[in-house]
Amino acid sequence: MSQAKSYAAFAADKPLAPFSFERRQPRADDVAIEILYCGVCHSDLHFAQNDWGMSQYPVVPGHEIVGRVTSVGSQVSRFKAGDLVGVGCMVDSCRTCSACNDGVEQYCQEGSTMTYGSEDRQDGTITQGGYSDSIVVSEHFVLSMPDGIDLASAAPILCAGITTYSPLKHFGIGKGHKLGVIGMGGLGHMAVKLAKALGVEVTVFTRSDAKVEEARRNGADHVVVSSDPAQMEAVAESFDFMMDTVPVQHDLNPYLKALKYDGTHILVGLLEPIEPPIEAFNLVFKRRVVAGSLIGGIAETQELLTLCAEQNITCDIEMLDINNINEGFERMAKGDVRYRFVIDMATLKNTAV
Repeated sequence: MSQAKSYAAFAADKPLAPFSFERRQPRADDVAIEILYCGVCHSDLHFAQNDWGMSQYPVVPGHEIVGRVTSVGSQVSRFKAGDLVGVGCMVDSCRTCSACNDGVEQYCQEGSTMTYGSEDRQDGTITQGGYSDSIVVSEHFVLSMPDGIDLASAAPILCAGITTYSPLKHFGIGKGHKLGVIGMGGLGHMAVKLAKALGVEVTVFTRSDAKVEEARRNGADHVVVSSDPAQMEAVAESFDFMMDTVPVQHDLNPYLKALKYDGTHILVGLLEPIEPPIEAFNLVFKRRVVAGSLIGGIAETQELLTLCAEQNITCDIEMLDINNINEGFERMAKGDVRYRFVIDMATLKNTAV
């Protein structure tokens, strides 16, 4: 085993604080990684505060990890010491069910093992994430960082990027389609960039006039201020798809009315009950569909990294000293980041643990 330095949450009502713990001894199929960068996802905040009622403390958040391989197990064939790699939201799955065989490990029928806060399938310990200086992960769940990709801005691609890319691919959204992107945050701005790369006509829906120009700078063809009834009426029955990135409860009905018949509204941000309820009329009379999508499989994530490297698609980031993580959480909760914090893990080296 090796000693790891980190920042962890110790209780739902306490700030993150330095924490030292033991990483497991690498198994034959494991890759040991020195973490260079880790993105800060809104899910990290939810988990630290036990908003979903499943947190076990102490918990080290972080599932947007970029680092350098330090050693590999005897059965590892794809990686060697010195390679630049990534680790996203999953570190294991059953690998035998139909979902795993189809390359969508996120839908593992036994439940995928998440990068933090999950029970390790082999030894029963609780996984700890990327707000740390090192991690040990099975080779299958380690991603290669393509040549030329910016490592820091690539970190959020492993969550925000794949969360929006996977439904684009699954639903066949491409040239000739009109897509509405609801929300202009970490997920939303990546949805715009990736959809444009696939030839889609993209409209951003935002409640804030302040984000109109931001949306256009990120490549949106059009912007609708959804709090303006006249603007919403003007786009009624206009879109083939909606990608809804908003992580809190909101009214879906006005956006359903903006879909054409046979249109699909895809939820990628909301995990809570839909409130207010959907009016069935908006579905039945136009054969519309409400769907959901969760991150993406390992092969799909590797495909996305390659696409981003080839087309120079990056996540807009603000670098963060890990010693300021609690201030970062506060700002993220207020929406005061454009659009993703990324921790420079070099700032952990001088932290007293």
